[in-house]
Amino acid sequence: MTRTIQQLFDLKGKTALVTGGSRGLGLQMAHALGEAGARIMLSSRKASDLEEAVADLQAAGIDARWIAADCAIEADIHRLADETLERMGDIDILVNNAGAAWGAPAEDHPLEAWDKVMNLNVRGYFILSQRIAKKSMIGRKSGRIINLASIAGLGGNPPEMQTIAYNTSKGAVVNFTRALACEWGKYGITVNAICPGFFPSKMTRGTLENLGVDKLIANAPLRRLGDDEDLKGITLLYASDAGKHITGQWLAVDGGVSVVTGG
Repeated sequence: MTRTIQQLFDLKGKTALVTGGSRGLGLQMAHALGEAGARIMLSSRKASDLEEAVADLQAAGIDARWIAADCAIEADIHRLADETLERMGDIDILVNNAGAAWGAPAEDHPLEAWDKVMNLNVRGYFILSQRIAKKSMIGRKSGRIINLASIAGLGGNPPEMQTIAYNTSKGAVVNFTRALACEWGKYGITVNAICPGFFPSKMTRGTLENLGVDKLIANAPLRRLGDDEDLKGITLLYASDAGKHITGQWLAVDGGVSVVTGG
């Protein structure tokens, strides 16, 4: 029997792990999943930030808890996966959102900063996806993986944005998403990416100041930055049965900036 649209988007009985979930885009996505009925495990490096974020989710009537972990460290990633499975059972939805950025001219970009960005933004996504898939998704032939890329991974940057490692890492996330979707489709696992544009956040504060908010808005067809609701719809589509026939895809949520720049 064909389900209703409300049934297709319903996440009751599902469990989601969201990395980098204590603030900004990660917390927004956690809200989307929780509001649709999923139980939420949040992770980031700082316990104090996680406590505040989980309290925010719980105040909205969402079943949420947290584990502090650094997704640039393999042992922490394994601990995060294993403890989540122990405490919450099978993981239906994995949101790889933890990330780092670094600004410096390419000719002077520190190698240690390059490694930091790559370890968290690419290697960390792979290790956690592999661990969760092998321990929970592959055997059940079911799972949703959502990777956070960026419109910075779709092309170059304005000269003022000197973020060679970040751009490279997010381009890698886009193709990681495609490759993983091809390999794991046979297990009933969908793998998709979101490419946000400019959203006000702690990570983007410096960029917004350097480029100028007015200039960024002027270059966006919708004449606005992203807000606290703009990732909710695509997150829920990718995570729910409404998107069960979508895999290996990316979508820019950027007010149309990538259309103008040809991303």
